[in-house]
Amino acid sequence: MLQTFFPLFIMTFGICLFIVLMQFLWKYIDLMVGKGLDMLVLGEMFFYAALSLVPLALPLAILLASLMTFGNLGERLELLAMKSAGVSLIHIMRPLIIFVAFVCVGAFFFQNNVLPVVQTKLYALLYSMRQKSPELDIPEGVFYKDIPNFSVYIKEKDPRTGLLKNVKIYDYSEGFINVRIILADSGRLKTSADKLFLVLTLYNGESFENLKKQSSAIQIKEAVPYRRESFETKDILIEFDANFIRTDESLFQNQYLGKNLADLQLFIDSVAVRVDSIKNLNANILYNNSYKKSIETPLPVVHPLNEANEQGTPEEASAAITLYYDSLYLAESPGNKVALLNRTKSAIENVKNEYVFKAMVIGEEAYKLRRHFTEWHSKFTVLYTCLAFFFIGAPLGAIIRKGGLGMPVVISVLLFIFYHIVYNTGFKMARDGVWQAWQGMWLGAFFLTPLGLFLTYKAVNDSVILNADTYLNALKNIIGKRSSRKIERKEVIIFTPDYPSLVSRLGRLTDTCQAYLSKHRRWLNYIAYWKEGGKDPAAEQITKEMETIIEELGNSDQNLILNKLMDYPVIGGYKQLGAHLNKTACLCIGGFLPLGLFIYFFAIYQRKLLRQDIRTVQAVSDELKEMINDLKTRENI
Repeated sequence: MLQTFFPLFIMTFGICLFIVLMQFLWKYIDLMVGKGLDMLVLGEMFFYAALSLVPLALPLAILLASLMTFGNLGERLELLAMKSAGVSLIHIMRPLIIFVAFVCVGAFFFQNNVLPVVQTKLYALLYSMRQKSPELDIPEGVFYKDIPNFSVYIKEKDPRTGLLKNVKIYDYSEGFINVRIILADSGRLKTSADKLFLVLTLYNGESFENLKKQSSAIQIKEAVPYRRESFETKDILIEFDANFIRTDESLFQNQYLGKNLADLQLFIDSVAVRVDSIKNLNANILYNNSYKKSIETPLPVVHPLNEANEQGTPEEASAAITLYYDSLYLAESPGNKVALLNRTKSAIENVKNEYVFKAMVIGEEAYKLRRHFTEWHSKFTVLYTCLAFFFIGAPLGAIIRKGGLGMPVVISVLLFIFYHIVYNTGFKMARDGVWQAWQGMWLGAFFLTPLGLFLTYKAVNDSVILNADTYLNALKNIIGKRSSRKIERKEVIIFTPDYPSLVSRLGRLTDTCQAYLSKHRRWLNYIAYWKEGGKDPAAEQITKEMETIIEELGNSDQNLILNKLMDYPVIGGYKQLGAHLNKTACLCIGGFLPLGLFIYFFAIYQRKLLRQDIRTVQAVSDELKEMINDLKTRENI
C-alpha cells in the first residue's frame, strides 16, 4: 500500500503545488513585470512562495492521491481480492493512516517553526519589489507617467540606435499650474552609473516656463512673465532610483504571520487583557457621565445665606434632594428650552465623536487580536484537514473504483473548491468579529467530519451509494418503468415442479388479484390513507406468493414456461412512507398539509402503478395455467 500510495502522493503534491504557485504568480505579476529584477531575486521569491503555499497544496494532494490509489485498486479488482481474502477496508487503510498521521504531524511542525520565517522573508521581499521603481521603457505614441512629476511623450523610437524622435516633456515638479514644457526634435535617455538619476539628452528644441510662480487665486487676465529657451543640446537630470533595496525583515516579524504558537499566545494574552480593561474603562466613564447616572446622584442642599462662604449647618449639608430634569426643563421659557436643547445637542455630539475615536483605536487592537486568534487556530486546522481529506478520498476511491487522472481529479477539485469556499467564509466571519475565532476557523472541519465518517461507513459496508445504476433503477421504479426479469434454463434440475399443485396455486393467485383490484380502488380518501399509515399487507402477500411460484417454476425444463415467467413484473411501491410508522406519527404528518399532500399524491400515483402490476400478475397467471394444462394434455396423449 505504501509503495502504491507514496509515488502518487509525490506526483499529486507537485501538481497541486504548481497550480497554487501559478495562482500566486498571477496575483503578484504586476510586481515583477517591467522592473528589471534579477533572476536570483525572482528565484528567491518563488522559493519562499512555494514553501508558504505548502499548507494549501498538501490537503488537496492527500485527497487526490488517496482517491487515485483506492480507485486504481478497485478498478484492477485488487481491492476485491483483498476483501475476498478476509482483509477489511480499515485494515487495508491502516498503513496509509499511519503515514498520513506522520505527514500531519510534520505539517504542524512546518507551520509552527518554518512557515513564520518563510512568510516573513516572503512579504519583506514582496514589499521591496513593490517599492522598486519600474524599469524605464517609454512606449511610442502615448504619454508615459511612471517617472515621478514628469509626463513624457515620444512619437517614434529607433530600435537600432535608441534615438527618441519628436519628444514632449511636461515637468510638474512645481505643480500643475507652474508646469514646464520642453519640446525637442530628438533625444537619448540613459541611467546614471549609481542608478539614482535619469540623464535625458535633448537635441534641437525649445522650453517654456513661468518666471513668476502662479497660484490658483491669480486671475487669468493678469500677465505672468515667462521664459522661452531654444537649444541645440540640453541635458536634463531627473531623480529616479532604479536600485533594488531590501526591506528590513524585522518590520514583519512582529506581525501575526511571523509568529509561532508561543508568540501568538503571548500576544493574545497580553493584548486581550489590555483591550478588555480599556473597554471597561470607557464603559464606566460613559456610564458615569450619562443621564441615568446624573439622576441617581443626590445633590446637597445649599443654604442661600451662606453660599458665598460655607454650606450652612451640618444638618443642612447632610440633607439631599433628587433633581428631575424633565420637570426643570418644562418650567423654562421657550427661549431657554431652545438654548438648553442646542447645548445638549453639542455636548452629545462631542461625546459621540470622542467615543467614535476611542472605538477606532480599540477596533484596531481588536482586529489585531482576532488575526492572531485566526492564525493560532490555522496551525491546527491544516493538520485536521489533511486527515479528514484522507478519510474522504480513500473510501470514495473504493466506492467509485475509478483510477487515473480523470474522475478522481474532477471529484477532488469539486470537493476542495467546496471546502475552500466554506473555509474562507468562516475565516472572514472570524476575522471581522462576526463569529468567534474557533467557530469560523473550524467551520470547514465541521463539514468534512460527517462527510468522511459517512463515506468510510459506506465503503466498509460495500455500499453502492455512488453507483449510477442504483439511482437509475430507483428513478425507473418511481416513474413506473420496472426492470425486467432474467430467468434462464437450469443445466441440472434437482426438484421438478409439482404442476398440479402449481395450477391450483396460480388459480388462487388470480382470484386474490381480482379481489384486490375490486377492493382497492385507485383513489383513496386522504384521511383514510393516513389512518392506514401507508400499509398494504394484501399487496405484500400477493408479491410473496408470486415470487414463490416463480422460484418453483424456475426448475421447469419447458422453455415456454420459463419465457412466460419473465413476463411477471418486479412489484414495488406497496410500502409507502408511513409503513414503518405508528398511527399517531402518520396522522401528524398528514396534518402538515404541504408535506402530507405531496406524500398523498405520490402514494396515489404509486397505487396506480401497483394496480397495473397486479393486473399483469393476474393475466400472466392465467396464461401459465393454460400452458401447464396444455402440457399435461400432451403428456397424457
